[in-house]
Amino acid sequence: MLNEEICRLRERLNDSIINGEDYSITYKISVELDQLIAEYYKIELNLSKKKKVKEGIRKKRTLR
Repeated sequence: MLNEEICRLRERLNDSIINGEDYSITYKISVELDQLIAEYYKIELNLSKKKKVKEGIRKKRTLR
């Protein structure tokens, strides 16, 4: 879902640049896109941390 929104905004940003829209519109889209990308990486980082914790727990269990 978040990936789809990022792709949609990226497309809007590209269209805005190509069509020479007002800078304020292009800037607004760019800021929205940056926020979504930051949210995406925050989620991915949290998932990665959780995965590492689970792997660490599994390793400890197998060492016992």
